Amino acid sequence: MKRWMILLLLVCLTMGLTGCAGEAATYEKYTMSFFHTFDTLVQIIGYAENMDVFTEVTGRAQAEFERLHRIFDAYAPYDGVNNLYTVNRDAAGGPVPAEPELIDLLLFCRDRQAQAGDLVNVAMGSVLSIWHDYRTQGEGDPENAELPPMALLEEAAQHIDFDDVVIDEEAGTVYFADPELSLDVGAVAKGYATELVAQMLLASEMPSFIIGAGGNIRAGDPPLDGRLRWGISVQSPDEPVFGDNASLDVLYFANASAVTSGDYQRYYIVDGQRYHHIISPETLMPADFLRAVTVVTEDSGWADFLSTTLFLMPYEEGRALVDSLEGVEALWVLPDGTIEMSDGMKTMARSQGASSR
Repeated sequence: MKRWMILLLLVCLTMGLTGCAGEAATYEKYTMSFFHTFDTLVQIIGYAENMDVFTEVTGRAQAEFERLHRIFDAYAPYDGVNNLYTVNRDAAGGPVPAEPELIDLLLFCRDRQAQAGDLVNVAMGSVLSIWHDYRTQGEGDPENAELPPMALLEEAAQHIDFDDVVIDEEAGTVYFADPELSLDVGAVAKGYATELVAQMLLASEMPSFIIGAGGNIRAGDPPLDGRLRWGISVQSPDEPVFGDNASLDVLYFANASAVTSGDYQRYYIVDGQRYHHIISPETLMPADFLRAVTVVTEDSGWADFLSTTLFLMPYEEGRALVDSLEGVEALWVLPDGTIEMSDGMKTMARSQGASSR
């Protein structure tokens, strides 16, 4: 899963008051955060009538994030939960009951994979687990860090056909027709979960909010301090998160999501060269077309899926894909540092004249 923070919530938000349709109610800005869910820091900023409302709403949001984390966790079992770990462990032996949210996520991925050109494949777990193991070993013992043997990766790549994942929606089960197959939903699970929580907040007493879950940002209704849009900072690939030049640009929007994929947070070093975690299904190696790409669209799960997809494409192919999709905008950072934006992204970017008003 993406565990890094590449989009920073702007901390310069001021506490404000607003009236709604002539009502006298006032709204204050509150902030809370928690860790470990999806192995990342989650922050929620919201405008609520009082602290009690904020605490109650965000308490439910945190509980939902934690519940979804258990369902989508590929590394540990939980009592009473038929999660991704359970499916990967047992589905080769026959149909395995799975939580409804996991079934829905897999169906979402199947549909989106075809729509986005098959580069993001959650059935690629056999390959990604090899990279995960070598990266973990290399992080713990840098002097002996190694690349996975290509023969090992090529053998694993014989077992990544999503058509071998048999999903019975009515029965709520998953079966692997290929016993060597395994699932890895890291390219989409955090964004998908963030969207489910966002829908909960939009229906709550606090629809004015912004969620930051690592590199996944989901904004609800506009901030209730007179601004029309939230502002988020896109991190430069070459600067520390809290460095003086960390912000590459600022994007302004409401009721939308922004997700970034990049090569500069989860990686390890082998013989002086950096190898990041976003693996191409075509080469079985880390993709090298881009430094980073940020996607803005309404659904955070789709934004998460697309950011990985675009990172695995040359800019020209990715631009053509974005231009073909309704309601999707993107910002690319090319290897030489050049920044490209889709036309709609330019209307959101401070560098192009956009603002929160």
